[in-house]
Amino acid sequence: MAASVLWQPKEEGLREICGLLEQSISPNSDKSLIWQQLQHYSQFPDFNNYLTFIFAHAEGTPVEIRQAAGLLLKNNLRNAFKSMSPSNQQYIKSELLPSLGAADRHIRTTVGTIISVVVQQGGVSGWRGLLQALLQCLDSNDLNHMEGAMDALSKICEDIPQELELDVPGVAERPINVFLPRLFKFFQSPHASLRKLSLGSVNQFIMLMPTALLQSMDQYLQGLFVLAHDSTAEVRKLVCAAFVQLIEVRPSVLEPHLGNIIEYMLQANKDTDEEVALEACEFWSAYSEAQFRPESLSSFLPRLIPVLLSNMVYAEDDESLADAEEDESFPDRDQDLKPRFHASRFHGADDAEDDDDDIVNIWNLRKCSAAALDIFSNVFGDDILPTLMPSVQAKLASTDDATWKEREAAVLALGAIAEGCISGLYPHLPEIVSFLIPLLDDKFPLIRSITCWTLSRYSKFIVQGIGHPKGHEQFDTILMGLLRRILDTNKRVQEAACSAFATLEEEAAEELAPRLEVILQHLLCAFGRYQKRNLRIVYDAIGTLADAVGGELNQPRYLDILMPPLIAKWQQLSNADKDLFPLLECFTSIAQALGPGFSQFAEPVFQRCINLIQTQQLAKVDAVSAGVQYDKEFIVCSLDLLSGLAEGLGAGIETLVAQSNLRDLLLQCCMDDTCDVRQSALALLGDLARVCPAHLRPRLSEFLNAATKQLNTPELKETVSVANNACWAIGELAVKVHQEISPVVMTVVSCLVPILQHTEGINKSLIENSAITLGRLAWVCPELVSPHMEHFMQSWCIALSMIRDDIEKEDAFRGLCAMVRANPSGALSSLVYMCKAIASWHEIRSEDLHNEVCQVLLGYKQEWSMGAVHVCFRPPGEGQVIEVSGLIMYRKEWCVICGGERECLL
Repeated sequence: MAASVLWQPKEEGLREICGLLEQSISPNSDKSLIWQQLQHYSQFPDFNNYLTFIFAHAEGTPVEIRQAAGLLLKNNLRNAFKSMSPSNQQYIKSELLPSLGAADRHIRTTVGTIISVVVQQGGVSGWRGLLQALLQCLDSNDLNHMEGAMDALSKICEDIPQELELDVPGVAERPINVFLPRLFKFFQSPHASLRKLSLGSVNQFIMLMPTALLQSMDQYLQGLFVLAHDSTAEVRKLVCAAFVQLIEVRPSVLEPHLGNIIEYMLQANKDTDEEVALEACEFWSAYSEAQFRPESLSSFLPRLIPVLLSNMVYAEDDESLADAEEDESFPDRDQDLKPRFHASRFHGADDAEDDDDDIVNIWNLRKCSAAALDIFSNVFGDDILPTLMPSVQAKLASTDDATWKEREAAVLALGAIAEGCISGLYPHLPEIVSFLIPLLDDKFPLIRSITCWTLSRYSKFIVQGIGHPKGHEQFDTILMGLLRRILDTNKRVQEAACSAFATLEEEAAEELAPRLEVILQHLLCAFGRYQKRNLRIVYDAIGTLADAVGGELNQPRYLDILMPPLIAKWQQLSNADKDLFPLLECFTSIAQALGPGFSQFAEPVFQRCINLIQTQQLAKVDAVSAGVQYDKEFIVCSLDLLSGLAEGLGAGIETLVAQSNLRDLLLQCCMDDTCDVRQSALALLGDLARVCPAHLRPRLSEFLNAATKQLNTPELKETVSVANNACWAIGELAVKVHQEISPVVMTVVSCLVPILQHTEGINKSLIENSAITLGRLAWVCPELVSPHMEHFMQSWCIALSMIRDDIEKEDAFRGLCAMVRANPSGALSSLVYMCKAIASWHEIRSEDLHNEVCQVLLGYKQEWSMGAVHVCFRPPGEGQVIEVSGLIMYRKEWCVICGGERECLL
């Protein structure tokens, strides 16, 4: 099969390929065998020409076969178009364009998809004649041609809108300037398909907001207003989507029309088409983030809030209604067992947002309405209660079975407003809880499950009231109610109760200690009953409990309840079973909580982690020899559990490390090509540096080089969690190995200084760890760092002033003092910032460090006269006053270096 300018297919090849395509769409065919045969044909240079011919010219062939040829062609072009010969490229392009006006709609939509792929590969400028062909079709009066061209254009706008903003050689105007007026014209087309495609195409440019669209904004808005009441639901949905995107990107263009738009979105929120109503509902969160004055919306709330509450009622076709009937005897379905991803260990204040705590995973109108109500409660606070609460109370007052969905929605509403309206609700919290507790035993599973979630939303405030007798009783009632529901026979309720209880655990912490036995009994009973999906949530609840109560768990009577079932499960699961992941995470929390008390369980756990890492590292290069498929999660979870053991056992882990090859495995993981593996490996490196640094020394330089490499990368913002752990690990090594770290000190410093000097968009923990590690390096190697201190002193001190008091901050300030002693003049230009950093301490508990800081300040006082350097402060009332060796320093409010109004420090 050879390609030429006058390419024509051979009958035999055409017949064979058509036959394969026909078999590929047959439900009874051997798909893998057909795929192998098609792959064989794809080795010929003109195979895609055959597919093009079948798609464009095989008029007598069933449209399903032609469409299959087109879809296969699309996939092939995505991967191979750029490597094809120019003649074959040109043949495909020339044959596609006539199909824009094909009589069959499936052919028209498929050719649009193929054209978009070709433009993605070669750009608009690489397809001479495309723009003209599209324009001719759009300007024709033939519906098929207009729809075909419009479909292709809409896909180009969706996939690569920026292409239409570029100059095209030989074309006077940019494509968007030519197409935009035509798209606006189609807004008024009598054909719904053209209205939908044209509006969808323009909407794709909102995020980019090219000059052409901005200059035509009035025309665009007028078009939206015309289409707002379109008879076709898909068009109305696109109108709502346009307003949502515009308010996110250019809220100012909507401001003159805001009242009318809010009124329209309120009405659209009641649309009989749920997708239109859902798109309209998205507007309220976008509005709140657009920084418009709340007053512009407040007058609509009496009508809007009832709409939201109404939309929070389960729809008749909601999948959750069917799922909710499954009790624990129903086996989990494959789709119930969603993939789970372990979060790699992270040292510092994690800036990641909490997971969505709604127990419903599918985003729909019900959930979106509840989210909007949550947002409004935070924006308007208690002002929404007079409108909302009468409706909620009325729904809760109905007790017949026919209105159970209304009651369920009312409970959901109470959960949605828990945080935003708490000041108005708090005085009535006992009544609210008293009303919710009986609903934990309601006959309808979805009422029981949503009640669990709503109670969890009030956990923080319920725990705050424990100090009062009634509050204590209320807490116990809720705790026992949730434990009772953990043993519910309905899987949905089990899930909700376990998740709610984990939230309560986080808030209650040590308050759970007196109730540990009954809690463990319930959780371990659930452990024995739950199926795979909910078992993962039990693991999480047990791990959260261990984090919450810490060492209180380390008592024989509690361990006798907790450990035997977990160890039995541990022994039951194979090294290839992914159900190990949540169990490994659970053991991590338990090991940290028990501390040295975990030593009786440590050896087999440690050894299995080593085996898992070894097996997976082998599987990465040779899955057959390893006997398992590679999965990085096994390595990440094992590394994190080893970190938990190091943290819990402390120096007690040393014997285990000495008898293993962990050092070599860890070094390999620190250099892994996967970010998650490196992140957890570097966390373990720091943990081992703390408790058994001697075992790292034989390969110390390699560990340091691997860690330093994570800081010296242009992709720092993309791998910030890896860099954060690397930075922390280097600091931990520095304070243990002292001068042995000197070969990498200046390389690390050169990486840390830019982080401290350009903090915008950088993770807070990385900034803090950079400041601490820089201080630790200065402490152990002041002679290397101090000559360069004037270049980073200001930004470093600013970062130090933001760090909370702890042992790591003490280390950093020891480095500060060591540098100042070595190079006093290096801090002169940043003296105010240094003083501010010192004043950020609430209390310097280390007497040695306290004395060092005083000596630094006294040194400056003695060296320079009172008139030489002035460091002025605001009046004492502005902040706490502390006295250091006779020097008065006013915490928090510090002035610039000047001849100010108060006594100077020096």
